[in-house]
Amino acid sequence: MVEEIRAHLTDCIIPFWKKLRDDEAGGYYGFMDFALNVDKKAVKGCILNSRITWFFANAYLLLKEESLLEEARHGYVFMRDYCVDRQKGGVYWSVNYDGTPKDTTKHTYNQAFSIYALASYYDASGDESALELAMELFHLIENRCMDEIGYQEAFDRNFVEIRNDKLSENGVIADKTMNTLLHVFEAYTELYRVNRDAEVKKRLEWILDTFADKVYNPVRRRQEVFFDREMNSILDLHSYGHDIETAWLLGRGVEILGEENYQEKMLPIILELTNEIYETAFDGNSLANECEKGVVDTNRIWWVQAETIVGFLNGCQLLPERKEYLEAAQAVWEFVKAHMIDKRPGSEWFWDVTQQGEAVSGKPIVEPWKCPYHNGRMCIEVIKRQEGIRWTIN
Repeated sequence: MVEEIRAHLTDCIIPFWKKLRDDEAGGYYGFMDFALNVDKKAVKGCILNSRITWFFANAYLLLKEESLLEEARHGYVFMRDYCVDRQKGGVYWSVNYDGTPKDTTKHTYNQAFSIYALASYYDASGDESALELAMELFHLIENRCMDEIGYQEAFDRNFVEIRNDKLSENGVIADKTMNTLLHVFEAYTELYRVNRDAEVKKRLEWILDTFADKVYNPVRRRQEVFFDREMNSILDLHSYGHDIETAWLLGRGVEILGEENYQEKMLPIILELTNEIYETAFDGNSLANECEKGVVDTNRIWWVQAETIVGFLNGCQLLPERKEYLEAAQAVWEFVKAHMIDKRPGSEWFWDVTQQGEAVSGKPIVEPWKCPYHNGRMCIEVIKRQEGIRWTIN
């Protein structure tokens, strides 16, 4: 399994995203349709470009190939020069193909992914300007994207709060979301890993407390997803992919934080999330998407399968006696090989397939959300865990 995944990373995912590099306007092309046509003048999502930058930085840290560092540098320069609003602060939601602002919404989720990319790029390159920008965005989130309860979501260019339609789904508009909180935590984890800043550490601890006390539902052994302003859940939704992703990301954060009291507090939640997903959403081959008000969406989504492999592998490493977790990770990889990976030359992974593995939606191969962050990270995590590297702490 590990050697297959390594080959998939080096022979498929890395070459695919290298070919999407835009050497004329900067960054990476923002759209490839289902028929594999690249639109070189499509909008470039700032999340897409930050995730690509993160991916190449971490691929370099793993493989030590200079071409990967150059790709990461290319992404960083585009982020720095075009995605950051130098007048008002923060990162735009999207820019046009030439780097001019398109959607000037400032979303906390987007700021977080920029921090995630910048911290990793700093680790790979040693470029202090990337770390300085990451800390600038950290302070922006903490000073301009919070109320007295937690992280707010969407703002206009001037940081006036607006309707959170970009991260609200399933017929609700949420004031706060588990998804944004998770990825702020993920970004701060990476930032703390590379700079050991005391203020970042304090915020990591606060987020862990919030997950344990407000987001995690111990009765239903799941996370709540959408919240009102006071952090009350507003929809009966079980997001299977987010729960298995959260399980291992919380573990990563706790390990890097290195505080025994948080290890004791969060480990039971990590184990419960993992086991509940195994028992509820895994069918022996792959993972369903979500369950809303008792109705299961059985489509198999690309990012959910990628996070499931890492999450079950993490579960087996925490509880070696639970061999079924390792077997589940291997089974999902077999499903991915057979059905999720698009075999057409010049492609990568399908967005989604049916439970039986049929690609029917025709959704794009690349667009503002479809990137190498999930499947590329899965490859990197599997290789690192097999080699016993885990997460190097600076």
